[in-house]
Amino acid sequence: MDLDVVFIGTAGSAPTARRGLPATLIRRGGERLLIDCGEGTQRQLIRSVGLVDLDDVFITHFHADHVLGLPGMLKTFGLQGRERPLNVYGPPGLRQLFKVLAPLIGKPGFEVRIVELETGEDLERDGYAIAAFSVAHRVPAHGYSLIEHDRPGRFDEARARELGVTPGPDFGRLQRGETVQGSGAEVRPEQVLGETRLGRKIVFSGDSAPCDMTRGEAHQADLLVHEATFMHEDLDRARETGHSTARQAAMLAAHAEVGLLALTHVSTRYP
Repeated sequence: MDLDVVFIGTAGSAPTARRGLPATLIRRGGERLLIDCGEGTQRQLIRSVGLVDLDDVFITHFHADHVLGLPGMLKTFGLQGRERPLNVYGPPGLRQLFKVLAPLIGKPGFEVRIVELETGEDLERDGYAIAAFSVAHRVPAHGYSLIEHDRPGRFDEARARELGVTPGPDFGRLQRGETVQGSGAEVRPEQVLGETRLGRKIVFSGDSAPCDMTRGEAHQADLLVHEATFMHEDLDRARETGHSTARQAAMLAAHAEVGLLALTHVSTRYP
């Protein structure tokens, strides 16, 4: 199953000539999930991977630089004739936000499902889960983890043939954990499957000062996307505003034994 992350907007608070406002696209198989939707997100998508038919939007918090791209994008989906529902998730208060935005959004012509997530709440999906967790910002804010379920070990087709398994449906049954008939004896999955493969994990901090909750959620993550609004010489400013420095994000990632760290939400002071 393909899994990748596309950084649509990596600026913090205000756009620059080179950076759009916060938005990150997750592509897993045929699914498309968007984390935050800052002003200009649909333009950034069109310029990069195209204005994809999103399945879900996850909002980390309600500061303007993370949500003002929603009205325009929903209007465009309506103009394109979208029919299937769009799920929008966020912290408590999301419904109130949409009441405020209602005059701008109007009636897009498709259902927009508003779901407020409590911290610690999981959304179970086919092969993975999305978990919401609280982060340390000036306002209530979520981070999100995408955690894949563990996957069966690799299937040894040659060994299955040696044991007399006929190629076809029985190969699939073995990979699903079922026992099948071979040449004169039953063949068990453990005879033809390698060790179980751990599911991949991607963690998004959203806007946040370094905190234990993010550190715990990010433990041994394959990818941590962490904000780094300031350089370390601006540590006092980061503390005042509930943000992180690049050094703090790197230290958190090291303590959490993260495989790869991506820094985002960069201040306009560092174009």
